[in-house]
This record gives sequence, structure tokens and C-alpha cells, in this order.
Amino acid sequence: MKKLIYTIIVLLFFSTSLKAQDPHFSQFFASPLTLNPAFTGLFSGDYRIAGNYRSQWNSIGAPFTTGTVSADFGILKNVINPNDIWGVGAIAMYDRQGEAGAYTTNYFALSTAYHKSLDPEGNHTLAIGLQGAYVIKRLDVSKLTFSDQLNNPGSAPTEAITKPTLHYFDPNIGILYNGLIGEASNIYAGFSYYHITQPYESHYNNLTEENRIHKRITGHAGGSFPVNGNNRIFASALYMKQGTATEKTIGAAYGFLLNGMPDDPTMFYVGSWVRFGDAINPYVGLEIKGFQVGISYDTNISSLKPASNARGGMEISVIYIHRRDDNNKYKTLCPKF
Repeated sequence: MKKLIYTIIVLLFFSTSLKAQDPHFSQFFASPLTLNPAFTGLFSGDYRIAGNYRSQWNSIGAPFTTGTVSADFGILKNVINPNDIWGVGAIAMYDRQGEAGAYTTNYFALSTAYHKSLDPEGNHTLAIGLQGAYVIKRLDVSKLTFSDQLNNPGSAPTEAITKPTLHYFDPNIGILYNGLIGEASNIYAGFSYYHITQPYESHYNNLTEENRIHKRITGHAGGSFPVNGNNRIFASALYMKQGTATEKTIGAAYGFLLNGMPDDPTMFYVGSWVRFGDAINPYVGLEIKGFQVGISYDTNISSLKPASNARGGMEISVIYIHRRDDNNKYKTLCPKF
């Protein structure tokens, strides 16, 4: 029964994949370059390396898996205004769907963003970011079961897949405001637009307007606020729309400062985010010596709950920020969640 349910899910996903959401992370705040290219370079340190891994629907069959690795850093620090930031970065992502990775997506993207100071102290910045991605999608028909094969196992599929591999260029853009409120609170808000040119994506030869990728529009905001001395609350929200698919997420984490050193913190985080109509995502994390590791688990609350037994996906994020001892700029200003 589970195999049949899984097969149906794969078929539905494949048949509607061009109208569905892009691969995404519950820990959207830990994958800045897939959320908004305007995040490029906005962190406290010399360079940032981030990795994310997500595995979904293990309870039904072969999981859908998504992973990224990214790196970004500031350039021309001695040339531009000392309160400005010019960031450049790169990200690679893979996404596997279906039994043994029947449908795979790989892309590599380059990003740049310029964060312009809006005040003499550099406490408020406005950024615009650009990103260009090269996308490769592959479909292995031998690993898929189509509807006409369900009643005739072992038969060849009648689907005529003429282009099992796709290649295209995909540009994205974003803007971001980031600011320091008072002496210790931070807020940010941004907007991103992915698939600007809406490239064609079809494994058949007959290209029509129906084969264009839907644009993905994302609005997001968040902030951090001190509580009980040096502890902090980190809150964030996300709205994303792509075609007929809409995602609304909101949540927060409480950060416990364990070492009493706000400038070089060891912090333990616990919190939860809610993706409305889909999942509850409890989160725990630890920050120490420049590393921040986060683990979350999707508890499914959607209509698929009976098939998934409320189990959605495990997600892990790792961010490392290299800092020199004399690099104290933006320690409070930069968003973490």
C-alpha cells in the first residue's frame, strides 16, 4: 500500500512539477543564497561557508533529497565606503526525486550584492542582489512508473520523453533592508524574484507558454531582540508564491548565551516554525567558534498526514563564519534567522 501511495505521489509530483514550488528548506534562514541574492556578503566576518541537507518522505518510500553548499565574502573593503559592503558568492544545489533519483536537478549560481549604508554610522543598509544560475535537469524514465504501467507491471511506458536532459540559464534578483534598532536589536526585510526570464522547461519537443517556469516571488522579514541580559529572541517570517503554490511560514527561536561573551558567543537555540497548512518545524541549534549547526524536523499536518504518519522531513544546516579578532563590525547588525 505504501509503495502504491508513494508511486502516486511521484506521478503527481512529476506531472505537476513545472507548476509546483522550487526545492526549498524549512530552515530558509540558514540558506541565504537560495532565499534572496541580496543576502550575499551580509555577515559578520571575512567569509561564510554554508551547507544544507533535507530528506523528505522517508516514511512513504525513497526520500526526496535536497542539498546545497555555498560560500560568500566581501570584496574591495579598502576601496568602497567603509560602511558599505560589496559581497560576491557562489552556490551549488542538487535535488533528487523518485526511486533511485529518477528526476535530478543540479544548478550552480554566482551571486553579488551591494549593501549601501543609509546613515553615517552604517546602522541601516539597503542592498540589491543579482544572481545567475545554470540549471541541469535529468529524467531517467527507467526509474519511473507511469499510470499505464500500474495495471501492467513490466511493460514499457508509453510516455514519449524526447528530451531527458535540460539545460538553461536562470537569472534572479532581490532587495534587502537591514537595520540596527537601538543598541542591540536588529530587523530586516527583503523581497526576491526568481526565474526573471521564466525559461522553458519541458522534456517534450512541443514548447508552449505552459512550459515556462513560473516566477517565484518571496517576501521575508525577521529580527533579533535581547531578553534576560545577553539571551536573545530571533524571529522570522516567509511568504513565497510560485504559480498556484503558496507558502506562509512564521516562527522564532530563543538563544541562550552559554559563555557570557556576546562578542564571541557560544549559544544554544531552541524554537519552532510553522508552515501553514503543511508542517510544524521544531528546531534546535548550537553556535560555537564561528560554527552554527541547526537541526529541524517537519511534523506533517497536511492532507498527506495519514500516508506519512505525520512524518515529513529531517533537515540539517551548518554555517561557518571566519572572523578575525579585530573584525567586530556588524556583530549585532547582521541577521541570523
